[in-house]
Amino acid sequence: MQAEDVLEFLRHNAYKPMAADELATALEVPATEQPAFLELLAAMESRGQVVRTRTKRYGAPERMNLTVGRLQGHPRGFGFVLPDQPELPDVYIGRENMGGAWNGDRVIARPVERKGQGRREGEIIRVLERANSRVVGTFHGAGAGGFLTPDDPRLPEDVFIPAAAQGAAQDEDTVVVEITSSPSGRRPAEGRVVERLGHHGDPGVDVLAVMARYHLSPEFPPDVVREAAGIPDEVEARDLKGRRDLRQEVIVTIDGEDAKDLDDAVSVEAIDLPDGGTGWRLGVHIADVSHYVREGTALDVEAAERGTSVYLVDRVIPMLPKRLSNGICSLNPQVDRLTLSCQMDVDARGRVVDYQLFPSVIRTKERMTYTDVTAILEGDEQAASRHRELVPVFQRMADLRRVLRRRREKRGSIDFDLPEEKIILDGQGRPVEIRPAQRGVADSIIEEFMILANETVAEHFSRLGTPFCYRVHEPPAEEKLEALQEFLATFGYRLKGSRNVYPKALQEVARQAEGTREERLVHTVMLRSMKQARYGVENLGHFGLAAPFYCHFTSPIRRYPDLLVHRVMRQVLLEGGISRALEERWQQVFPELADHASVTERRANEAERETVDLKKAEFMLDKVGQEYDALISGVTAFGLFVALENGVEGLVHVSTMADDYYLYQETQYLLVGERTRRVFRLGDPVRVVVEGVDLEQRQVNFALAR
Repeated sequence: MQAEDVLEFLRHNAYKPMAADELATALEVPATEQPAFLELLAAMESRGQVVRTRTKRYGAPERMNLTVGRLQGHPRGFGFVLPDQPELPDVYIGRENMGGAWNGDRVIARPVERKGQGRREGEIIRVLERANSRVVGTFHGAGAGGFLTPDDPRLPEDVFIPAAAQGAAQDEDTVVVEITSSPSGRRPAEGRVVERLGHHGDPGVDVLAVMARYHLSPEFPPDVVREAAGIPDEVEARDLKGRRDLRQEVIVTIDGEDAKDLDDAVSVEAIDLPDGGTGWRLGVHIADVSHYVREGTALDVEAAERGTSVYLVDRVIPMLPKRLSNGICSLNPQVDRLTLSCQMDVDARGRVVDYQLFPSVIRTKERMTYTDVTAILEGDEQAASRHRELVPVFQRMADLRRVLRRRREKRGSIDFDLPEEKIILDGQGRPVEIRPAQRGVADSIIEEFMILANETVAEHFSRLGTPFCYRVHEPPAEEKLEALQEFLATFGYRLKGSRNVYPKALQEVARQAEGTREERLVHTVMLRSMKQARYGVENLGHFGLAAPFYCHFTSPIRRYPDLLVHRVMRQVLLEGGISRALEERWQQVFPELADHASVTERRANEAERETVDLKKAEFMLDKVGQEYDALISGVTAFGLFVALENGVEGLVHVSTMADDYYLYQETQYLLVGERTRRVFRLGDPVRVVVEGVDLEQRQVNFALAR
């Protein structure tokens, strides 16, 4: 008996919840298998797949009007349950109905009487899984009355620390606390100090706290380190069997100056096509990490758990040990490296007219940077003289990039040109400068080549029908599109289509906003209106790229889903195919691995964003009293959110707007002065002065300059 059989019966055949013996009878479970059946029911209950009532009867949550999902908390104490079934709407949970649940907990909620139109409200009736076994924060007090104030504002309750559990913690230390007793009723959570990170405010402690909160460790377990140490530093002769030798071809890597894990290399040559036209042969050669990280090994288990490398503001937390990521798996120049290659013949219209996927061995000619390649293509003679023999190659790359980008734009692929900032830190980890991140034509070359390779590989394996891991980006939800339509209307933009909006319609609005003062805001809100991309085993296409097939194939050193893709490719291309037993096993494990990779990706993004916001706020600490030009990026009943040119954002609270009483007009995103009729709207330029900085909340407070 499988869980799917029980769920199918409860969802479609059981007209009411049933006791375990009734369910066993209905499902014709033999007497000899009933102990295992009871264990299955208990496991399903712990996962929230079934719910057991007070009368010990089992039912499907959705048939009982219950919602199972993950609680997303808010600093003000309320939260939302995000259902396991993504097609269901979120459920609002008031502060009084949290039932002791914390942000991130997996819970069951039941509906309560609605207090607002169109909003589902509920109360937590059961916590299935606690997400916060450890909490990071500031320790206060000592002796019998110590407590921890969590750094995460979505955990608004303090944790009591008994005297015997305080360890070496001193007042105002940043510590990690293990929760020993969850909150219940009016009794707060209790915990014990398990790690002291340093005194609150000391250099570097802030980033260490973020790492601890998100369970990001730069250290690898001993068995992983031992396994990595046993991998050779050089490609061995036996590794070349079955591989195409590309060591004489002109292949280069193009990366940022600081990159050390070089997992993609490219080659481009001009060719004559069978139809008589001319085109390009584009080679995308990706480090064959799957040769060294075999399924089920300690390296593999740890990589799967990490899911991705994490790029914090001042350091990288790698997915693989540096011996691999910076060594044998990195496509360093002038050394042999094992790769999986996607070679595509592209015509003058940007269409792939033929392609080959194959295992290979390469030896890159040069380690190029985005800066140098961009300089060469912009006519910098000094840069060109250093790489004279490669200049024609880069010119071919630029020509092909132009064709590919034009084709992608024509089909409706959306490119949100959101400016990024680079935060410069001193030796103590303090921010000393925020400058725009430079992006040139070389960055775009690599982006276009990687997108095309990802599409080609995804389509190939979709047609083969093998187990696979796709990069999925589904169309926006209808209510999000309606809200976006209203927002765009305030700037005079119109989104073509209503319920069935195509990527091209969003692309057209993005194009219209180019060069306007509201460009960044429009792009940001459009991006937020779309669903998050995720990993999945079904090919559902990629809405943002307007691509019917898409996967991540090009970064196996830093993303686990890419390693899964390589594993499938390797089995098909080098091992002669996928056995029935392996196919069945992959069909079982890939969905869970894909879901976990999506979770770790979101975790990494949150940690990265938090360290950036932290350093931005810290950068503004000594700027109190200084004035800046800003754009209004948000309008609420309690004030204006504004964005400076350097990317710092903050709040002008309505209480500081003392010249009038301002009324909020929600549908038009306006604040209007009751007496003066002064209007503040999204995208308006304003002059602001820094009022103060709250490092705990990562918030910069502004006032309108007089």
